[in-house]
Amino acid sequence: MKPSSLLLPAFLLALAPLGLSQTPTAKSPPLGIEIPAENRASLAAELARLQADFNTLAASGKLSPALSARLPDVEIFPIAVQRALEWNQFYDLKQIPAATALLQEGRSRLEALKAGKTPWTDAKGLVVRGFRSRIDNSVQPYGIVVPEVAPASPARLDIWLHGRGDKLTELAFLTERMKSKGEFTPPGTLVLHPYGRFCNGFKFAGETDVFEALEDATAQYGADPCHIALRGFSMGGAGSWHLAAHFTSKWAVSNPGAGFVETAQYAKVFAPDKPVPPWWEQVLWRLYDVPGYAANLGNRPVVAYSGEIDAQKQAADIMIAAAAAKGVTIPHFIGPNTGHKYHPETKLEVAAKVDEAALKGSPAAPERVHLTTFTLRYNRMDWVEINALEKHWEESTFTASHTGPGALAIESKGVTEVTLTPPAAWSAKNNWTLTCDGKTLTASASPIHLSKSSGSWKTAAPSTSALRKRHGLQGPIDDAFQEPFVFVRPTGKALHPATDAWARAEMQRAIDQWKLVFRGEIRVIADDKVTPEIMASHHLVLWGDPGSNQVLAGLLSPKNAAQAKLPLRWDGKDLQLGKGTYPAASHAPVLVYPNPLAPNRYIVLNSTFTFRQGSDTTNALQTPKLPDWAVVDLTTPPHNLAPGAIPDAGFFDENWRLP
Repeated sequence: MKPSSLLLPAFLLALAPLGLSQTPTAKSPPLGIEIPAENRASLAAELARLQADFNTLAASGKLSPALSARLPDVEIFPIAVQRALEWNQFYDLKQIPAATALLQEGRSRLEALKAGKTPWTDAKGLVVRGFRSRIDNSVQPYGIVVPEVAPASPARLDIWLHGRGDKLTELAFLTERMKSKGEFTPPGTLVLHPYGRFCNGFKFAGETDVFEALEDATAQYGADPCHIALRGFSMGGAGSWHLAAHFTSKWAVSNPGAGFVETAQYAKVFAPDKPVPPWWEQVLWRLYDVPGYAANLGNRPVVAYSGEIDAQKQAADIMIAAAAAKGVTIPHFIGPNTGHKYHPETKLEVAAKVDEAALKGSPAAPERVHLTTFTLRYNRMDWVEINALEKHWEESTFTASHTGPGALAIESKGVTEVTLTPPAAWSAKNNWTLTCDGKTLTASASPIHLSKSSGSWKTAAPSTSALRKRHGLQGPIDDAFQEPFVFVRPTGKALHPATDAWARAEMQRAIDQWKLVFRGEIRVIADDKVTPEIMASHHLVLWGDPGSNQVLAGLLSPKNAAQAKLPLRWDGKDLQLGKGTYPAASHAPVLVYPNPLAPNRYIVLNSTFTFRQGSDTTNALQTPKLPDWAVVDLTTPPHNLAPGAIPDAGFFDENWRLP
């Protein structure tokens, strides 16, 4: 039976005036089955009661700060059932009693909280918890396995990243986490299972959620940050490769199994029957393609696993070759004659190797640190922090070694500013001698700030220039959605009906797709409600044009001439961005740029995350599709791959200027 049209996402209906198909080619998660009306009514009634009682308690002011902090541990249950009902995401009749059980657990926790108690925080075995995301203020769940015997000191924690399941809604995730310990549960070890925002491969908001779940679990259970093992399989293996290479120093050991590590080969992007991706999309593969970051894996142990006849063995084969080319050896355990699963005997070998490294733990300060990056989003490794690059999306490397008392040796490529925080015990009376790319200089302070110009390094205070690319403010457009953001809807009259209809439909599509793909709620405010406080704490996503959105109009008006205005001209006649000038009646810009009124935050124009439903078939395709800026030709309607035709797009330079 087809689900009621009332349950279809609003954006499918909103796009109808633009003449678009209301049948997406790929929908993840898919629409579920129709559950019996009496079951739906019963669940909806109990859900409403639980939500009402929860809201009453949350707003009562009767809870202490400590108890208020545990509200997400209750809220995860009604949210899971609400979303399954609202988005028609029941996939099996067995999920009806599962939903009932979740509501019962939510009720039990709520009643305990009313009494000033949180018994689940002391529970052993399988426990589910929640935290409030800093990105969109949504409540996100995670599971944790708490050993029956108190963890050894130091307390080890393993992170397990789950595989892809297009039906892994919150309802399914919580149900599983309350029943299954998972693939590995080493004795005396806390095992954290992040939800990671459904199935986006632990990238984008899913990446941020891994660290927020880890932060919450560490605070609750006292895990030692030097004894954290990162593990995962299939999509979780892809996530493990990604997080292992981009955040290597955060893990005592990484243990990826199967998965994928790059886009082009895994997704067969250049197959004869497929259109060639535009140049900027290929450049942006360097954000998440792991082989380019392989040298980072030399900073910590990595234990790879593959089934001998698993097609996803490709991931480890590629990474082992890429690492070897950089002088890094990765042990690869292969399950004989095994497909997409762990071989039982090989699994024991993998476990022993991971246990050994996790027990040893991370060094407090390794004598040698290497960092390869293509972007300042990933700019830290142990006591090295890269602050500026010669050019984004080109390979940049920095290696720092402790060579003797007060002596450091540095080799670099493509890096122009760095901060070093080596242990004070290494210094010689707080003096340092640094050999930087073959040249010697001295420093007398820690941290040590270095900048490079005209080919030479020197000690210098960190740059205070606001208008330059720096960590967390380096683009591309998708980067804005890993930190707090708000949508700013227009309230005025647009310059042209076509651009107004396009912007409003794209905004609604973005709101609905955020719910589906990133499992959260986007905060939307009117353009006349934006305050300095909101600008200082959030990236602003401005929808509309200078006629309809007064915030955008203010940023483009002459009264802001003293500010670093947005790098475009846009009026009722023309849009000028990049090298071209386009008719404003049929074109619109999308871009990311530092907010001239709040230089630590972004302005985003008319865009959300840039991969669309056509990329949902594989996580390898869920990569940024647009760079720092683009022009959209609205005479080509939006589709499953792009918001329209893209006649021009590109990157700003390191000082946020058009090349």
